[in-house]
Amino acid sequence: MSRSSNITSLCRYGLPGLALGLASMLILPSAHAGTLRDKIMERRQERQEQKAAKAAEPNDLSDAETTNMTADGLPAGTKVLRDLAYGSDRRQTMDVYLPADAAAHKDMPVILMVHGGAWKTGNKTARGVVENKAAHWLPKAYVFISINYRMLPGTGPLEQADDVAKAMAYAQSHAAEWGGARQRFILMGHSAGAHLVALLASSPGITGTAGVSPWLATVALDSAAYDISKIMEQKHYRFYDEAFGSEPGYWQASSPTLQLQKAGAPFMAVCSSQRPDKPCLQADAFVQKARSLGMQAQLLPQALSHGEINKNLGLNNAYTAAVDSFLKNVDQSLP
Repeated sequence: MSRSSNITSLCRYGLPGLALGLASMLILPSAHAGTLRDKIMERRQERQEQKAAKAAEPNDLSDAETTNMTADGLPAGTKVLRDLAYGSDRRQTMDVYLPADAAAHKDMPVILMVHGGAWKTGNKTARGVVENKAAHWLPKAYVFISINYRMLPGTGPLEQADDVAKAMAYAQSHAAEWGGARQRFILMGHSAGAHLVALLASSPGITGTAGVSPWLATVALDSAAYDISKIMEQKHYRFYDEAFGSEPGYWQASSPTLQLQKAGAPFMAVCSSQRPDKPCLQADAFVQKARSLGMQAQLLPQALSHGEINKNLGLNNAYTAAVDSFLKNVDQSLP
């Protein structure tokens, strides 16, 4: 075969193969880059979960059962009943924040707050969990309660929901002692805590077993975990595997959207429109299902980060005003 024929054959057969090989080499790094990008985004979200859970160092409170507080961003004269036990585990405790003039009130509304942290970290005393909310609602004659609960690896989300229900039942039974009203509770949670309060709002069996009385409303602050089954059947962050395992039955039992079968207390789903995992999609699906059952439900998207959804609530802004408006619409007697 002539030299020119070899060149012709190479052009006809060899160069396309070479081109294909070069294209494959270009594609493979792109796919690898995609995997690396996903891992970076996942790790970033995990850090955001943990940062939002910690929010700052815990408040520096004394160990006295009742403490007058004049610092740490709380109104002067605020009193806190610290580390009240609602169970036998060291994590099953709550702090109860009372307005300075609590003795002058009775039947005050009560906010019960559940911290987040990917079901494995966080603390009831974190400033982002407590300060701005207490500073906003205590002067309005609310009682504010922040709880701890058992966490991973020893305690999974369903059992954590049991803890929240147990804490709620304990707080309701003691509310009158603090000037609060058993029937005027607002259940609130952020991140993993938002998932837990949504689960209580959609699973009457959990609250019924604990002896929880009906409450006024639920406010879920930026959960992306309303349908765990859907999350687990798609590409997802690794911390979901740690929390929910591999059993589809556990996924379904842990999914507020799947558990919701009848109307409950009015529900507000606050969601970040900035997060890459798009929590507003799952939140909206829950809200739409709730409405279809005749339940009062509202979606409140916010152009805030995951952590800001938590710590900015209580500041003088349109976001806080929207939450106040929702609560006022639930009960016109709320201050």
